[in-house]
Amino acid sequence: MATQPLLAFIDELERSVLQGGEVSLDQGTRLMEEVGRDEVFSLMAAADRIRRHFVGDEVHLCSIVNAKSGRCSEDCGFCSQSARFDTGIEEYALLDKDQVKEAAREAGSNGAEALGLVAAWRGLNEGPELEQVLDLVREVTQDGAVHCDASLGLIADEGVARKLKDAGLHTYNHNLETARSRFDESCSTHSYDDRLTTIANVRKAGMSVCSGGIVGMGETPRQRVELAVELRGVDPDIVPLNFLNPIEGTPEGERDVLPPLEALKCIAVFRFILPRHHIMVAGGREVTLGTLQPLMFLAGASATMVGNYLTTGGSGADEDLAMLRDLSLAPTDGAHGRPGVGEPGVGASGAGAPGSDEQPTTLAGAAGDRR
Repeated sequence: MATQPLLAFIDELERSVLQGGEVSLDQGTRLMEEVGRDEVFSLMAAADRIRRHFVGDEVHLCSIVNAKSGRCSEDCGFCSQSARFDTGIEEYALLDKDQVKEAAREAGSNGAEALGLVAAWRGLNEGPELEQVLDLVREVTQDGAVHCDASLGLIADEGVARKLKDAGLHTYNHNLETARSRFDESCSTHSYDDRLTTIANVRKAGMSVCSGGIVGMGETPRQRVELAVELRGVDPDIVPLNFLNPIEGTPEGERDVLPPLEALKCIAVFRFILPRHHIMVAGGREVTLGTLQPLMFLAGASATMVGNYLTTGGSGADEDLAMLRDLSLAPTDGAHGRPGVGEPGVGASGAGAPGSDEQPTTLAGAAGDRR
């Protein structure tokens, strides 16, 4: 039976958020730790009202393409594309222009606003690889079927970010992945601050920012909330929330998939903490939520990915569009971006976009999981 004090706490927090208040780390942790089967649907209903108030009923859709697969030098423990793990994935060099243009047109035909180019490597510096990427960005941008977004790893040089922006790149995805307090458990080859530097350089260059993380890697409930609070400080335009899809051969490959109701609770708590942001449920949603996938939008999500991920398959675009219709939701039609602050109910297409890598896509496209 639902506990009345906890239900009253949810109601109080909802009222506070709707009036412009912020959920603290301790408040979010209470939701994450104490809400159970008896209260989770009340929490989801509150998160849904917050979503509708700040974001509206339009849903942002994007797609990604694995533009360069495998042989990544980094050791992110959830990623099947690291050269340090034996996962049996297909490996190939950077796709050519025709392949990328075909992917962009397919994304557009599926209702996506953006195609995210994702490459498995440490990051981008001046040199031949950057020039190749710039050519691909120009091709997608000039083709016009979708926006061109990307998730290309670390960018330590602001000049590289500016070149991407000048080539037409709309949004850059670089996920924090997990809470700072446990990041070293997931990766040792670069730091949390390296990721924050990349986000800062992208923002200085004038691109929109997509940054989120992965849930289900053994983090504590408080660390999940810590990630959401840290993302609030980063203030990305889109927040991809991914659920670990354990890949055999990776350090995270033996973990159990997060239970569906626990995943829905995570979405709802993230919506409480990030009321004005697009929360995109991306990588791992099919294996984690299963038949409960439509409920992600009733738990506070306002974006998702259509098509396949990087090394794992996704839902069919027709299925996803039918799901939106059944929920009386509609894909955004226009430039994506965060609804205007102080404009309750304004959908993504009604707001200008202000100015990710591994796991889960919107980045608008690239927030998708690189696994």
